[in-house]
Amino acid sequence: MKNSAKKVVENMFAAFSSGDADKFVATVSEDTVWIYHGTQIIPAGTFEKKEGVRTFFTNIMERTEIINFEPQQYIVEGNMVVVLGREHQKVKRSGRELKQKWVQIYTVENDLITRMEEFATSAEVTK
Repeated sequence: MKNSAKKVVENMFAAFSSGDADKFVATVSEDTVWIYHGTQIIPAGTFEKKEGVRTFFTNIMERTEIINFEPQQYIVEGNMVVVLGREHQKVKRSGRELKQKWVQIYTVENDLITRMEEFATSAEVTK
C-alpha cells in the first residue's frame, strides 16, 4: 500500500508538470476534496469532485508560468502521503514572481486521490 499511494501522488505530479489536465484529473476520485489554505499572496479555496480539481489545475496553468516545482520529501503512512516541497512561479498578467514552500497531505484510496490539503507560505521574489 505504501508504494502504491506514493506512486499515485507521483503520477499526479508528473501530469501537473507536463500540463496534462486529463491525466491530472484521472488521478483523483469522483468525490475528491482539495483544500488549499492559501498564502500571504494566493487566496484559499476548496475544490470538490473531478471538475473542481480540473478548475484548480486550470486556474494555476492559465494564470502562472511554473518556473520550478520540486517535491522534496515524501512521508508515507498507510494510505496517507505527506509531501514537503517548494515552487517558483511567475504570474502571467503582472510578471510578479513568487516562491512558495508547501506541505501537501494526500489520502489515497483504491489508487485514486480522495483528499488533498495544502499548507503553504509565499513571498514575492525581489530582483
